[in-house]
Amino acid sequence: MEYSIRNCEVSDLPKLVVLCQKHAEYEKAAYSPEGKEEGLKKALFDENPKLHCLVVATKETIVGYVSYTFDFSTWNAATFIYMDCLFLEEETRGLGIGEILIEKLKQIGTEKNCVNIQWQTPEFNERAIKFYNRIGGKGKDKVRFTLDL
Repeated sequence: MEYSIRNCEVSDLPKLVVLCQKHAEYEKAAYSPEGKEEGLKKALFDENPKLHCLVVATKETIVGYVSYTFDFSTWNAATFIYMDCLFLEEETRGLGIGEILIEKLKQIGTEKNCVNIQWQTPEFNERAIKFYNRIGGKGKDKVRFTLDL
C-alpha cells in the first residue's frame, strides 16, 4: 500500500470526522459527528492551534491519523506530548504504520524539548496494548475520570 504521512489539511476534515467516529465505535464510546468538523477546524487551524494532527494519506483518502497536544507535567516540570488519538483503518493495521506515526511523534517531541509522550487506551484494547508494549511503552494503572460541565 502506498501512503504518505503529512499534517492534516482542512480538506481532510470530513474524512477525519468519519475516522473519529470509527475510532469511538472501536473503543465502544458514544460519538456524535455533529459540529465536529467546525470544532476540529478551529482547534487545528487557528493561529495558535490547540490540537495537532498527522494523517496517513493514500492517493484517494486518509486511512488513519494521530492527534496530539503539548501539555506540561508538574512532576517533571517540563513539557510532554499527549497523544490523544491513534487510529488506523482495519486494512492498514499490522503494516508498521502505527510505529512510524509514533516515531514521527518522538521526532516532534525531541524538536520541542518534550520529556516524553503520554497516552491511554482502554484495557480491552489488547492489540494496541501489545503494540505499545512492543515499542517500549510502559503502562500505568490509573482510572480516568470525566466530569461533564
